[in-house]
Amino acid sequence: MNVSPIVVGYDGSASSLSALDWAIYEARARHAPLRIVHALASPAVAVTGYGIYEPLDAELVARIGEQILVTATDRVREVAPELHVESQLISGSPAKGLLHLLDDAELAVVGRRGHGTFGELLLGSTAIALVTHAPCPVVVLRDGVGHGSTAEEPQRVVVGVDGSELSTQALAFAFEEASMRRLGLTVLHAWDVPFFDLPGHGGPGVPDVVRELQGEELRLLSESLAGWREKYPDVEVRQTLVHQEPVKALVDASPGAALIVVGSRGRGGFRSMLLGSVSHALVHHARCPVAVVRPSVSRPVSRPQAS
Repeated sequence: MNVSPIVVGYDGSASSLSALDWAIYEARARHAPLRIVHALASPAVAVTGYGIYEPLDAELVARIGEQILVTATDRVREVAPELHVESQLISGSPAKGLLHLLDDAELAVVGRRGHGTFGELLLGSTAIALVTHAPCPVVVLRDGVGHGSTAEEPQRVVVGVDGSELSTQALAFAFEEASMRRLGLTVLHAWDVPFFDLPGHGGPGVPDVVRELQGEELRLLSESLAGWREKYPDVEVRQTLVHQEPVKALVDASPGAALIVVGSRGRGGFRSMLLGSVSHALVHHARCPVAVVRPSVSRPVSRPQAS
């Protein structure tokens, strides 16, 4: 039976090294092959101070790219010699080239910053392309982020839920990661009612309405977890309901977390989590890796049946 590969974008930068280490861990835990992808540098380079472009030596660029892949492959063989590893050079847009290699992927892993190839992978239009079109979950790492918990500060996986169908897929991914890493899982649902929070809108009936809404949101959170504890009895679960803007709630939960998992679209507060400035806020300010789970047609996830 063919096993889907873990695909990692690598350019030799600190964040791509973190991505490589994360991808190695994932490949070992999932018994999956590892595919390392390097995007060749642009065929032109600016002459500093003059705005003039002159072509780079294409052969030299290719040799440098090949050496970068050799270095990455050597690291894999040193850390996890049992893994099946393959490497691939791509040219042109890093996001477009990477997307073409994800049709059969289990997971894509990239660093947040790099040396100009995958360096802008999650900024601007490239971020929208990856998050919108990747057929598999995408994990984004910042510089120096490891892949496991430490004895000094036990870490947890945090997942944002909103009761949508995509929350089921985000929960499935989050439970799987928590189980593989032997970590606890925090299931976070953030809700806010901006109208009631505005000055001048705090009439006598507002507290009762807010309490009623909070009760509904708490029921939504509990219903989201139906069946998952039974499916993953080894994962210790905490439910967290906060009356707060969702992105701020997730960013506040990120220090000390091993991973934050979100869906790219949702029912309400998380609907725009990975679109526009909201996505930039999470990717730039989260103090831990971020996993983005998109709607999957080819790999639908069913909610486990509660006993």
